[in-house]
Amino acid sequence: MIQAWTKLRRSLAAFRAARGGNVAITFALATLPLIGGIGAAVDYSRANSVKTSLQTALDATALMLSREAATLSNADLQTKANNYFKAMFTRSEVKNIAVSATYTATGGSTVVVNGSVSVPTEIMGIVGYDSMTVAGSSTAKWGSTRLRVALALDNTGSMSSDGKMTALKAATKSLLTQLKAAASTNGDVYVSIVPFSKDVNVGSSNYNASWIDWTDWDANNQDCNGNGNGNGWGWGGGWGWGGGGGGSCTPKSHSTWNGCITDRGGSSAPGSTAGYDQKVDAPNPSIPASLFPAEQYSNCPLQMMGLSYDWTSMNSLVDQMYPNGMTNQPIGLVWAWQSLVGGAHLTVPAKDPNYTYQEIIILMSDGLNTQDRWYQSQTPIDNRMVQTGNGSGTCANIKAAGITIYTIHVNTNGDPMSTLLKSCASSTDKFWMITSANELTTVFNTIGTNLTQLRVAK
Repeated sequence: MIQAWTKLRRSLAAFRAARGGNVAITFALATLPLIGGIGAAVDYSRANSVKTSLQTALDATALMLSREAATLSNADLQTKANNYFKAMFTRSEVKNIAVSATYTATGGSTVVVNGSVSVPTEIMGIVGYDSMTVAGSSTAKWGSTRLRVALALDNTGSMSSDGKMTALKAATKSLLTQLKAAASTNGDVYVSIVPFSKDVNVGSSNYNASWIDWTDWDANNQDCNGNGNGNGWGWGGGWGWGGGGGGSCTPKSHSTWNGCITDRGGSSAPGSTAGYDQKVDAPNPSIPASLFPAEQYSNCPLQMMGLSYDWTSMNSLVDQMYPNGMTNQPIGLVWAWQSLVGGAHLTVPAKDPNYTYQEIIILMSDGLNTQDRWYQSQTPIDNRMVQTGNGSGTCANIKAAGITIYTIHVNTNGDPMSTLLKSCASSTDKFWMITSANELTTVFNTIGTNLTQLRVAK
């Protein structure tokens, strides 16, 4: 009996021991999901941190590629994408980095950069997940809007004071650098440059052009022999001698013309309804008022440059600008407009229907209007630029054509703010009055940023 009881106790003890081991095993198994959940939270947190870094690097890579993608082969595009990405993505713990880039130019330019990496897990490996894949994509779009920018730059005598001409050159070249950088391919951005004083210079090589009116020039620029006096003096600075005493005069060869032209519209323009000086209507030899009057203006500015992406030549033109002559903002403004639409000697590149075009005029002047073809006082010149008794002036005509006007008044002499330039601008936020020439670079950079800034589209 005692032996039986002892044997039973031993059996129960063994049973209890066996039952206790089962509980331990059950508990151990129950902890696996708990450990897996905690591990997943830790590893997913690391993966999200990697994803943030990945997206930032992809965005930066897309923007970097957008500046040169149009000029790269597909192989070079992939190489650049990898190099840019790896320079900016510095998460050393990841593996299997894969980056790809594509470029398309249909309806504008687009670069798409895709990337993925493997993030090793620290805890989820216990349940069989050794790594997690993190992927992202970035799209940079640009070029669906192309830029055509006309610069009407005051080159008058007053620009010689207070460092204004030096500042204008620096600001203009800085703007050209911005515009060039925004162009991923030739033709994305065109720029024209129109230096102006009382006249503009269309180039003396055009002396045989049918769109030039030589009436006044012929009267004021003559070769004479014999005695007599005669034809008087014109604003171009040339005396004409003739008549009487057996002498004779003949107009000089048009090849001696310096390239300057004054406001068109005919001698009756101030009281006429034609207003060709306020428009860009094509010149017509049968309508003298529509032609461009040649003038041998002694303070003729540099020859203008039509729309171009020859950045070297544009910078060279800016470097050569010099201050001389009187102020006629309307002629600079209307020829900036003319450079955007073509005509006369200016050729405008055809527009691609797959793009939209933003046309801009930037008019910079340091003072008030002082002289045009007909007047030597401010008010009547201003009236032709902004408003006439016969209808809208030049500024309104340009804005009605869908062109945006920026204006800058460089006022270093304490003059009143130019209400003319302010009203000419397309909106009040597109007008600046500055009191220091050094502020020109800041203003031009602001305009350039507004026109050319790229952004990440997705």
